Amino acid sequence: MLVQADVCIVGGGPAGALLGYLLAKRSVSVVLVERHARIDKEFRGEHLTADGEEILVRHGLFDKVAQEGLLPMKRVEYWQRGEAREVLLPDPEAGEAHMSIHVPQRSLLGAILGQAKPLPSFRLLMGTCAKELRRDSEGRTIGIKAIKNGEEITIASSVVVGADGRHSVIRQRAGIASTVRKHGFDLLWAKVPQPEGWEPVIRNALSGDQPISLFTQTGGFIQIGWNIPEDSYPALRKGPIEPFLRRFVEEYPDLEETIRKRIVSWSDFTLLKVYSSYSETWAQDGIVIMGDAAHTMSPTGAFGINCALKDADVLAELLLRTDLSGPAGAESLREFERRRREEINLFHRLQQEKENAYSSHFR
Repeated sequence: MLVQADVCIVGGGPAGALLGYLLAKRSVSVVLVERHARIDKEFRGEHLTADGEEILVRHGLFDKVAQEGLLPMKRVEYWQRGEAREVLLPDPEAGEAHMSIHVPQRSLLGAILGQAKPLPSFRLLMGTCAKELRRDSEGRTIGIKAIKNGEEITIASSVVVGADGRHSVIRQRAGIASTVRKHGFDLLWAKVPQPEGWEPVIRNALSGDQPISLFTQTGGFIQIGWNIPEDSYPALRKGPIEPFLRRFVEEYPDLEETIRKRIVSWSDFTLLKVYSSYSETWAQDGIVIMGDAAHTMSPTGAFGINCALKDADVLAELLLRTDLSGPAGAESLREFERRRREEINLFHRLQQEKENAYSSHFR
């Protein structure tokens, strides 16, 4: 099976979906390849900051996302031993109506793909795994080979965009080196129902030297993010979970009933290995990488999804000005990297500063 398009995007997360929509609505032919069969697979960075919100508003998508479901946060709280000791509120004079917005992946992707699917220039291939790059005699990327339901699909395109996350197949197949920086901690995620009367807030606490954060979610849930020392989880889960839960209850006693009912074993947590990555380049002839594929973020500050949306916004503008009659040259694609790398480096530094300064809220 042969599929032809101006742009082949690998990775149907928020960045890939937004890029595909922005190009297709301007009549650039796009094929979006996503390895999962459904759009509602959970992802961890589900909070929009002002940057991400502005992009969705500017492209007429925010109201569509709101119809699918989102939840603005009223405040950010820092708790110590069962009490909120510091509270951060939106600044109306700065135009802030909320602290951030929880947007489930199903809402964000549902809204974006709902606008993209009817466009004649847009094609979506779900349940399709990219396997290798296609190269011409000069070594330029001219598409990919993929597998869907056991059938090989050949995709011919002028540009391949790797938007396929921190373990990017496209980055690996392109031979783009990526430097990983550890942050000294990993993260345990869990989700529990909200007790009655719970408000849409973000809570932070410090148990010993380990942050425990709570993120209110749509649908009546609370997401728990618990920092643990890097690589400590295998040893941790060999022991009983009760001492771990007791530390949680010391900081958030109003959630004791919920936590003890819903977290009964280590299997109720999901482990996220935390690191940042820095790719040596984001572009080659016929190929460009973006989002976590180019610059993995740690969860701190919810920068990841918002930076990825900004990547899509900037890259769409560039590709709309690029000659797509043949493989796009590396030099023209590196304009995307030149425009974005400085801000990405800034956010990497901000994440480190936030992690270093976290404990200062509890002195």
